Amino acid sequence: MSIKEIWKAANPKGHLLTAISFLIPIVCGAGFIIAIGMGLGGTVQDTLVLGQFDLWQALATMGAKALGLLPVVIAIGISGSIAGKPGIAPGFVVGLAANAISAGFIGGMIGGYISGYIALAIIKNVKVPSWARGLMPTLIVPFFASLISCLIMVYIIGAPIGIFTDALTSFLRSMGTSSNLLLGAVIGALCIVDFGGPINKTCFAFVLTLQAQGVNEPITALQLVNTATPIGFGLAYFIGKLLRKNIYNNEEVETLKSAVPMGIVNIVEGAIPIVMNDIVRGITAAAIGGACGGAITMVYGADATVPFGGVLMIPTMSQPMAGVMALLVNILVTGVVYAVIKKDVPRDVIINNDSEEEDIDLDDIKIS
Repeated sequence: MSIKEIWKAANPKGHLLTAISFLIPIVCGAGFIIAIGMGLGGTVQDTLVLGQFDLWQALATMGAKALGLLPVVIAIGISGSIAGKPGIAPGFVVGLAANAISAGFIGGMIGGYISGYIALAIIKNVKVPSWARGLMPTLIVPFFASLISCLIMVYIIGAPIGIFTDALTSFLRSMGTSSNLLLGAVIGALCIVDFGGPINKTCFAFVLTLQAQGVNEPITALQLVNTATPIGFGLAYFIGKLLRKNIYNNEEVETLKSAVPMGIVNIVEGAIPIVMNDIVRGITAAAIGGACGGAITMVYGADATVPFGGVLMIPTMSQPMAGVMALLVNILVTGVVYAVIKKDVPRDVIINNDSEEEDIDLDDIKIS
């Protein structure tokens, strides 16, 4: 087999996207918990000693502890995607090993691949007597895959991963204004072009890796773009009215009523029906707005300490006004661009909200 065929059969990209799909709900849940806790005055504690913490400290701490296990979650997702249920335990153990040696999110991803492919190799190549076949998925595969992958993580790849992540962190922290502007614009545009699809998930994995090293601005840029874009499409409705344009039909207006509140709490998928009705213009407006919002986030240092939460992220920033400014610019640019480039919707699909009657086309009237 050629290298291309081996790569296709291994399907590393597919396994990563599957793992990120499992990861995102955990990020959302833990992100909301820590955002609420920190937004209402809580601080993250090392341990929760009974009688020495309040509700907001409890929320902030629980959310932080959950987010601290993301290398474990990504390792489980990748390993389980590769080898099925027998890959879950090895992924869990190698993810813990990555955390223990400070290999971070990158270590969790690489460890997931290692444990998953080792587990798969054992399943396919190790032959056992018939009486031991029932032990394969519950004992033999998890034990040997966990042992081998953890030894590889601790003694072989852990140190190089640590060196790489430290170098990447140092490089990002040393970037100037122009480099930050460019990086923010690229992240802001790429993360929104497919509205939660593979490109968005790839960007998410990258910026989550950076946050694990203490660089919070990139993931803040991504999440603020996700928050601002649906709101920007809502703003476009009113800008269109000012321009005397009908840019949405009645069904799209109803969609906006749920998409905008979803956007406020960082759920971008509510805007997908709007974009699907005019893909080129919708993606163009979202990408331009996202690039502007992402650039401002990076340049002015909006640095939310949580990877999810929408407007709830703002109280966790060291410079909240930078986050507010990035949101407002992103919303305004997305709304203006979409309202300007969007074509009029034909009048016969617009419903008059006052009379709740459809406009009548005189050509359809027949006089007998």
